[in-house]
Amino acid sequence: MSIHFILGGARSGKSAYAEKLALESGLHVTYIATAQVYDAEFGARVEHHKTRRPAHWKTVETPHQLAASLRREAATDACLLVDCLTLWLAQCICLECAPAEGVDWPTEKQNLLETLAQLPGKIILVSNEVGMGIVPLGEINRQFQDEAGRLNQAVAALSQTATIIVAGLPLKLK
Repeated sequence: MSIHFILGGARSGKSAYAEKLALESGLHVTYIATAQVYDAEFGARVEHHKTRRPAHWKTVETPHQLAASLRREAATDACLLVDCLTLWLAQCICLECAPAEGVDWPTEKQNLLETLAQLPGKIILVSNEVGMGIVPLGEINRQFQDEAGRLNQAVAALSQTATIIVAGLPLKLK
């Protein structure tokens, strides 16, 4: 098992870097997309990501219950690329985004962290660094920033390799 955590700001090049690593792994790649499309502009962003991926990669759309998808898809000869943890987080804490039965964020997070420690194969996790700016206005925005920071710390601690992307340049953290 190998976990590579890739962190960066918006449009930093983190997804392209993760895709490059997945391609170079030589393994069967499953791209786990966590986004849900709610408007045309975001739909265009998702399409941009889709057109960059090789056609032979499997795509699994997983806006919730990420740990279960990882357990289903992980294998010793596989590379799982999760893009991205912060979209998944946003959908778990946003009441309008959660499925009808609801999503319990602390349980989702714990399930992910416990699952990551047990998965075979290569795992690449992409996340946004959102804590380097000002404290945002609005309770849900501050909750998102706080939870993203906590999630990133926990995933980084579990990862064998961590990289931050700045202006398209990968900087090794560990």
